[in-house]
Amino acid sequence: MRLKPVIILDDAKKMLAAGEAEAIKNNWNIVIAILDDAGILVALHRMDGARPGNPEIAIQKARTSALTQRSSKIWEDWVNGGKISSTTMPLLTVRGGLPIIIEGECVGSIGVSGVASHQDEQVAIAAIAAAFPNYSTVRPGD
Repeated sequence: MRLKPVIILDDAKKMLAAGEAEAIKNNWNIVIAILDDAGILVALHRMDGARPGNPEIAIQKARTSALTQRSSKIWEDWVNGGKISSTTMPLLTVRGGLPIIIEGECVGSIGVSGVASHQDEQVAIAAIAAAFPNYSTVRPGD
């Protein structure tokens, strides 16, 4: 049997609090979605003022990262670079979704939506760092 770390609700709560703090610091109204490694929702936080479509976008960014174990920015870069076949996959190829890699294993992901995609990713990085100081968004060998 193989054992691996998993994301738990307490981890998600730490990420939500840190992500919200980063957003408040920058005066952004965003949505944060935390998913497990199977792409199933663990927690969702919608700040007041976030747009109605932001929850679904945040979930889809996170799902892209959980299921592919890659940042959604990688997919965006591939599409922008001409790898059009990536658009036929059930992925959201927009920056703002990050996998959470602990001890070489993807334990889940985070997706943020509400501001420019590089700002969404800034919130995601701050959120992950609060709960997992030794995280990575890249699997060894990738």
